[in-house]
Amino acid sequence: MPKNTGTLFVVATPIGHPGEITSRAIEVLSQVNTIICEERKIASRLLKGLEISKPLLELNEHNEAEMVEQVLLKLFEGQSLALISDCGTPVFSDPGRKLLEIMYGSEIPVVPVSGPSSLMTAISVCPFDLRQFYFLGFLPPQTEQRKQVLQRHSSSQEALILMDTPYRMAKLLEEVSVAFGKKQTIFLATDLTLPGEKIYIGEV
Repeated sequence: MPKNTGTLFVVATPIGHPGEITSRAIEVLSQVNTIICEERKIASRLLKGLEISKPLLELNEHNEAEMVEQVLLKLFEGQSLALISDCGTPVFSDPGRKLLEIMYGSEIPVVPVSGPSSLMTAISVCPFDLRQFYFLGFLPPQTEQRKQVLQRHSSSQEALILMDTPYRMAKLLEEVSVAFGKKQTIFLATDLTLPGEKIYIGEV
């Protein structure tokens, strides 16, 4: 490990209700030198609610390759940084994987600060047998590619878990009904831990 390097903390933040953030997450966010965020506006809102003021570095799917160098420079200077996503647990289905690869390759300490996860929250209230499941995550935005992915898994014996943005939800359900049939039983959870939370179990 290089001497006197900083530490990268990977910090989970609320998926909805602001009270979900842990005391350890607040402590880490208060103590690091800089916070790496997915979107500055969303991170600023979170930190304002926590009464924390820190410099922000935006790192997302559009600039991750360029931002890694800036992050590395700060860490080699001995600064400690926190990585957060717009909500929930970072890196999983969010930007940051390339950054982590380089952190481990550079022998820079990476510390997880666990907390809310939309995936685990949904699983905790799902009555399906999920001792084994296949996580498909976010499907490609292109219609044909989405159809191909769903068709490829249409005969799966394991539960499939999908994630998507609210504005594509109707399209996703239509695609699922085509690939699996309208009688397919689904579990749908949206806006978890928020006042508008909805959970549906039934046919597509």
